[in-house]
Amino acid sequence: MAWAKQGHEAAFRELVRRYERPVFSLLYRMVRDRALAEDLAQETFIKVLNGIKSYRPEFKFSSWIFKIANNAAIDHLRKRSLDTLSIDGSPTAETPLQGVENRELGTAIEHAIARLRPEYRACILLRHVEGYSYEEIADTLDLPLGTVKTYIHRARNELRSYLEDRRE
Repeated sequence: MAWAKQGHEAAFRELVRRYERPVFSLLYRMVRDRALAEDLAQETFIKVLNGIKSYRPEFKFSSWIFKIANNAAIDHLRKRSLDTLSIDGSPTAETPLQGVENRELGTAIEHAIARLRPEYRACILLRHVEGYSYEEIADTLDLPLGTVKTYIHRARNELRSYLEDRRE
């Protein structure tokens, strides 16, 4: 990061290489549209390049870039309503029936997450998909720790109610 900040193009390319997949993954889960997520990822890296001089090394680079990506997604979601799309992604099952059930559950979870407010969705995805701690989420989203905990609690309650009919 220090080299990229000094203007070394190869160092910036390496940062893009390392973070393009995680940034795209976060954005895709936020906006549920591959082409849009690619556009927002490109916008994120442009903002990183333009703002690289303002990066402060006392903060983790990953938190900084995810914050930029998250803000791009939330800004976009606020500008237009989101159509929910399902994705193909479920754990491998032992039997074909279990595979179908797992895909259906995965789709139901994705739909439920897509119904959350963007702020709740960001916290849930950072916590449960990216594996961030509450403190890292607070830093990344520039929110008080208590707000992050509240958002995650409320999001889980909303998800529970959305998925209630799936319980056996």
